[in-house]
Amino acid sequence: MNGLYLVTPDWDDTERLLQVTEQALMGGAALVQYRHKTADAAQRLTQARALLALCRCFACPLIINDHADLCLALDADGVHVGGTDASVAQLRDLLGPDKIVGASCYGDLQLAYHAQRSGASYVAFGGFYPSRVKQYPVTTAPEIIAQARAVMDLPVVVIGGMTVDNARPLVAQGAQMVAAISSVYGAIDPRHSARALCDLFT
Repeated sequence: MNGLYLVTPDWDDTERLLQVTEQALMGGAALVQYRHKTADAAQRLTQARALLALCRCFACPLIINDHADLCLALDADGVHVGGTDASVAQLRDLLGPDKIVGASCYGDLQLAYHAQRSGASYVAFGGFYPSRVKQYPVTTAPEIIAQARAVMDLPVVVIGGMTVDNARPLVAQGAQMVAAISSVYGAIDPRHSARALCDLFT
């Protein structure tokens, strides 16, 4: 679990979503999370199914944001939850030992410890910088990455306003994955933008 963690935007245009995601996968994205906060159940199913087929072509795991039922229905690779969503322990029991379960821990090491004890596959910290997509306090200190790496075995993902320049010092602190939405989906050349983020890890 290393490199670019691609998170989808709230796009209703499925064809456009697939086209840009494919470009990012060609650029080296290591993990894709399907996240569409305003879609209804039918649209989520259609888009997630299409994304899963695309990700399978690249041997890239597809994670579903929040909706464990959708993950199970499609046999996707895992679920990502926030601090107020279904608990990591409940998801681990539901999905079994082989699925990926990711947890947003914001800027809270105690949440990360709890997620690790509950069976999380990785922890995500942030936001570190203002985001064009998500609205949250930008209060996470970069030092939390090295602190987490020193005492935890789980991979660390960083989120929130990630660009190549913003992410570089966080990778230097030990972040193993950079989660990005706008830096790729809003780019003129998504493949190039994805590759530039992947290159931070090489």
